[in-house]
Amino acid sequence: MKDVLINLLYIASAVLFIFGIKWLGNATTARRGNQISSVGMLLAVVATLFYGGLDWKLVIAGILLGSVIGLVVAMRVKMTGMPELVALFNGFGGLASLLVGAAEYHKLHHGGAVEYIKSLTAQTGVTVPLAFAAVAISLTILVGGITFTGSMVAWAKLSEKMSGRPMVFGGQKTINITLLLAAIAATAMLGWQADAPWSVGLVIGLVVVSLVIGILMTLPIGGGDMPVVISLLNAFSGVAAALAGFIILNNVLVVAGCLVGASGMILTFIMCKAMNRSIGNVLFGGFGAAGGKQKAATGEMKASSVEDAYYVLEAARSVVFIPGYGMAVAQAQHAVKELATMLENNGTEVRFAIHPVAGRMPGHMNVLLAEADVPYEQLQEMEPVNAIMPSVDVAIVIGANDVVNPAALDDPASPIFGMPIIQAHEARTIYCLKRGKGAGFSGLENALFYHPNTRMLYGDAKATVSALVAEFGK
Repeated sequence: MKDVLINLLYIASAVLFIFGIKWLGNATTARRGNQISSVGMLLAVVATLFYGGLDWKLVIAGILLGSVIGLVVAMRVKMTGMPELVALFNGFGGLASLLVGAAEYHKLHHGGAVEYIKSLTAQTGVTVPLAFAAVAISLTILVGGITFTGSMVAWAKLSEKMSGRPMVFGGQKTINITLLLAAIAATAMLGWQADAPWSVGLVIGLVVVSLVIGILMTLPIGGGDMPVVISLLNAFSGVAAALAGFIILNNVLVVAGCLVGASGMILTFIMCKAMNRSIGNVLFGGFGAAGGKQKAATGEMKASSVEDAYYVLEAARSVVFIPGYGMAVAQAQHAVKELATMLENNGTEVRFAIHPVAGRMPGHMNVLLAEADVPYEQLQEMEPVNAIMPSVDVAIVIGANDVVNPAALDDPASPIFGMPIIQAHEARTIYCLKRGKGAGFSGLENALFYHPNTRMLYGDAKATVSALVAEFGK
């Protein structure tokens, strides 16, 4: 009876996870999807506790401690800090899987291979081969370690604790390949003789190698590729969780890990397609560090005033907002929504053009604009906006850089050449809101800023947009 109840709870949990992920795909249902997924996880925890053999004091203490940490972080984190927070979530998910793998190896090594296999057989009714269990443990450690340190490097780059530029050195790829081959060899040897006395050193070495691979894999990836890296590490954390589910024979962990891993990989390939790059190019290309010498921009950056921009916007019949990470930094989304409303009241058609890799994580701009209650139907993808851009009176670029850089279209030496962009340069007038004259997070100079129809509005984006709102309010 107990086993039936546990399996029913696991099935209900898996169904809630599936619906939760489905609803997360739409801004109008995302909150509900998050809540449903949380209920699913609660059911999974309750079902696991029914197995027995757990120290309830430790379990309750862990739940309370985790809940307090989660609540404090959720209350304190700003929307600009969401990419870093997602990177931390991915990293700690990988670390948890690594620890599960290490704990299972400890049981196998110190309890004996025969007793370990007996315990697995008792749980499943199926004799689990020792080689299968050992390989699953090794892969859990490997993927979990890569996810943890890779996510920590991504967090450091996103939070600007270290440079967002690609960090490359001679022989880097050779070292990475050598370490990966060493990890595969260690996994094969553990599958061959997991209970050998020397296997302890092998497992310790596998932990160290996995952590080093995660660091070296992420260092050469530049800021412009961070949305892809975040989604890829999210997929890795799911794969690590699924592998952990295999070694502790927990069905819902396998299902949840596969869901996260599959959705993360699908999102990763969508992001790569949006950048017209392969996953291998993202991981090993070193965005911003490869290619020839980029063409120097010609012309000059022409500054404008808020007052002049107001007169142009006041006469505009169509306006497209193109947000980027600069809008997130300035927390300007509410002011942008207010300006958009005033423009609509003035008879202007307003759209928001969202590039798939705008910001520093997938869906970053969608989240910010949803927070400001921007109507979902006003958010448009790149292709339909590009089709009507030549007829747009004003394009307002708010802190975006690579996703509107014309060098992607006409400069073969540019690292972003071939990447689909929002073609803001085709609008009749372009206003670029920027804090200063420096390059963006990826370190590339934006040719759009030198376009004949472009005017620069320097300063904090929120202050600039608020000043435009004040002009309309006069």
